Amino acid sequence: MAHAEIDFGKASRAALQDPQLRANFRRAMDGLMSKRAAQFADSAEWHSMRALGASVRLRALSKLPELLEKLEENCTRNGITVHWASTTDEANAIVLEIMLRVNAKLAVKGKSMVSEEMHLNAFLEKHGIEAIEADLGEYIIQLDHEMPSHIIMPAIHKNTKQIAQLFRDKIKEAEYTEDVDQLTGLARRVLRKKFMNADVGISGVNAAVAETGTLCLVENEGNGRMVTTVPPVHIAVMGLEKVVEKLEDVPPVLSLLTRSATAQPITTYVNMITSPRKDGEKDGPREIHLVILDNGRSKIYADEELRHTLRCIRCGACMNHCPVYTRVGGHAYQAPYPGPIGKILVPQMEGLDKRGAMPHACTMCNACVEICPVQIPIAGLMNRLREEAVHPGPAVKDAGAQASKAEALVWKGWAATFSSPTAYRMATTVLSAVGNAAPASLPLLKEWTSVRAKPRFAGRTLHDLARDRGIPDV
Repeated sequence: MAHAEIDFGKASRAALQDPQLRANFRRAMDGLMSKRAAQFADSAEWHSMRALGASVRLRALSKLPELLEKLEENCTRNGITVHWASTTDEANAIVLEIMLRVNAKLAVKGKSMVSEEMHLNAFLEKHGIEAIEADLGEYIIQLDHEMPSHIIMPAIHKNTKQIAQLFRDKIKEAEYTEDVDQLTGLARRVLRKKFMNADVGISGVNAAVAETGTLCLVENEGNGRMVTTVPPVHIAVMGLEKVVEKLEDVPPVLSLLTRSATAQPITTYVNMITSPRKDGEKDGPREIHLVILDNGRSKIYADEELRHTLRCIRCGACMNHCPVYTRVGGHAYQAPYPGPIGKILVPQMEGLDKRGAMPHACTMCNACVEICPVQIPIAGLMNRLREEAVHPGPAVKDAGAQASKAEALVWKGWAATFSSPTAYRMATTVLSAVGNAAPASLPLLKEWTSVRAKPRFAGRTLHDLARDRGIPDV
């Protein structure tokens, strides 16, 4: 969560010292990567599909203001009430107002990262409204009062034994079992009662079609369909970037999403919601509300380079292949969006003062760029945010928050040394003579040597060795 006590370094070190957590992630990530690779075994198809997916997202972003207006117009025509929220506080207030108007006491929620961004469950609880997660993974972490560890598989950091113990401790009359089917059945029995008694269903949106005013949701468990069908009121929350232009844009995006996220050709359920229940229909909500959240996205959109952050289709593939995320897990980021996409999205939303460490939690190995199904230049955006962190400017919230006069002087000294042959020779001569005598505890070396070997300097410089061979200095 966004607060002054966020310390990514401390949380990462704690995660690295948890052998069970690392084992859980290693096993899960190896399986996810191999299954995804099998889905895109044809290299030509992969490159063609991701080029198409990128073009769909880029076209939508190029027309974003126009498409959002068109979406509102067509949703309204279909009977869906559209609400606009600049901040998460506004979005929460809109949801609460709807729920109070219908005297709601219980909401069931399908999986929604935007609701995590809003911290919606905690907000509703403060106002006396129970909000229960219907997605199995989200239900598990809700029982344990945790944030999601992954945007697709929120409970991926837990193994079967941990979940079995959690269910026994938290669910009334539950017996300990490690049988996955029994655990799933137990959760289903609890949640089915909630579905039938809920006053409101809350969901996310995977894609909103401007052309038809259609809300598209994909899922595997059927909870999304229950959430959007059984309760009399359905509230969908989405970030403003989720709009696509045409209905024909949905299949390529969904194909890339499902194959990248869960290594499935298609998910079990694809829900296309265009209107509330009509006269003569036997199911469906009587009201549908769409809450479109900004929360910094407009500022991101205003910068032509940073705008590419908004291409994301939330597949999680970048996380599964990231050498940092796969070792420290999602909770180390203490953010609704962890991993590579979180490292470029969250600092722009919450500011570099609070989240300045996130863009630095990257090896620049480019694995996320190579695997992204819509070709987001994540590493390049990471570099841009690192630059923004030390240079004040209008593009990113709290730009310049990490500026250091001492660091600036060091870099000026480095530039002066490497731009002057005389200064360079003097520096290398001194380092060759006395560099190895410097203790590892020296402040300039302490951070480096805490996790790496101390650099060793050669006894003679390259220039000296070249002169011995008769090669003149240039």
